[in-house]
Amino acid sequence: MTILCLNCGSSSAKYRVYDWDKKNTLATGIVERVTVGGSFCLHEVPGKEPLRIEHDCKDHKEAIKLIVDTLTHKEYGVIEDMSSISAVGHRVVHGGEKFAKSVIINPEVLQTFRDLSDLAPLHNPPNILGIEAAQEVMPNIPHMAIMDTAWHQTMSDYVYTYALPYEWYEKYGVRRYGFHGTSFLYVAKRAAVLLGKDPFDCNIVACHIGNGVSTNAIKKGVSYDTSMGLTPLEGMVMGTRAGDHDPAIGFYMMGKEQKTAKEMDSILNKKSGVLGITGKYTDRRDIEEAAEKGDKRAHLALDIEAYRIKKYIGAYNFALGKIDAIVFTAGVGEKSPIIRGRALSNLEHLGIEVDEEKNIAAMTRNSESDITGAKSKVKVFVIPTDEERVFIEDVAALYEGKYDIHTNFTYRFQNPEYVNTLRAFAFAKECQKKPKLWNVMAKAAKKAFLDEAKKDKELKNLVDKMPK
Repeated sequence: MTILCLNCGSSSAKYRVYDWDKKNTLATGIVERVTVGGSFCLHEVPGKEPLRIEHDCKDHKEAIKLIVDTLTHKEYGVIEDMSSISAVGHRVVHGGEKFAKSVIINPEVLQTFRDLSDLAPLHNPPNILGIEAAQEVMPNIPHMAIMDTAWHQTMSDYVYTYALPYEWYEKYGVRRYGFHGTSFLYVAKRAAVLLGKDPFDCNIVACHIGNGVSTNAIKKGVSYDTSMGLTPLEGMVMGTRAGDHDPAIGFYMMGKEQKTAKEMDSILNKKSGVLGITGKYTDRRDIEEAAEKGDKRAHLALDIEAYRIKKYIGAYNFALGKIDAIVFTAGVGEKSPIIRGRALSNLEHLGIEVDEEKNIAAMTRNSESDITGAKSKVKVFVIPTDEERVFIEDVAALYEGKYDIHTNFTYRFQNPEYVNTLRAFAFAKECQKKPKLWNVMAKAAKKAFLDEAKKDKELKNLVDKMPK
């Protein structure tokens, strides 16, 4: 079975092709600048140099056609023709209350996504365009939807209900939904492996920190509370989103600067967050560099973001009663020791302590790191997320008729012996330049990695060259 995963944004279309039977990623890539002109495709095949293909895509249909042509190309393609593809998985940000798990897309499902577009105006419309385009280009292949919100459908009504007129919920579905669910599902299951525990016996606070940022309180293996709300605007300080703030500020500034509701929505979503504070940066690496050079607003942005993370960790610590682990994931969570360190500083009274040396060393997207301090009662992990892996497994199970909600379903990556081979090879090479990574690799992940090296001669050769 060969699976194609698609993640369509407003001006992009990411893809991944996976051979389910051989457990191999055949290709990954992204078409950028869709609808805006100057489109191009970055196509990567394991073991080969990345390829850039210039091709203008006026809409998502053209982008999907470009992906199909690239995948089936005689010279750099990875499949003979599209009949090799068994099923297609699509990312959909907002599934509302109707979906608690991934589904096969039919006209009714697609209409539900359209009806929910008001709740996710920046995300659902391009997701839908991608589905419609892919169905037109590949009409005889089953298409499945994997939703960010599905993971959070286990939240209780007293957690997701806002203290607003109740009829707003009844009429318009105004409630907390939460996002980044596919990422949280993956890291929650992997954290349980690293803890050596049943996933439904684990209390975890997971921090997904990228351009978008949210935290998730995971109680007994299911989502209990999360920082994002009706939309992705609520909660943490983000790249361009304001996160938590007094809602009256919007009305106040609309009066002061004669802004329309649409303009204010744009400011809160696209011109706030760390960009609003610094005035020019969203990439935390740029902010950290500027702060080091004495930029006071950059320093302030780091302090504000880390403090907000700390507040949510503290709140969720008490909401859960006891936590087994704190997990950092996504681009910033995986690669910013500064933000991790500041967020977890001075929490020894909660039994949380970070090993500073390990925290500094843990800067990789290729392995799972343990940065727990020697006296810490709570484990602290850095787990690179793999949302596409969840896509692949959900699609395969739906195709085979074996899929169910995650409380009744076991993923392959929950096996203690599971290894992402692409990341394993990259990690072995990375360790040759950064040997300290080997010392921070989580114990369970290290065992699986070494066992995999015993079965793969090429990986073993790389491991033998690693300085330890």
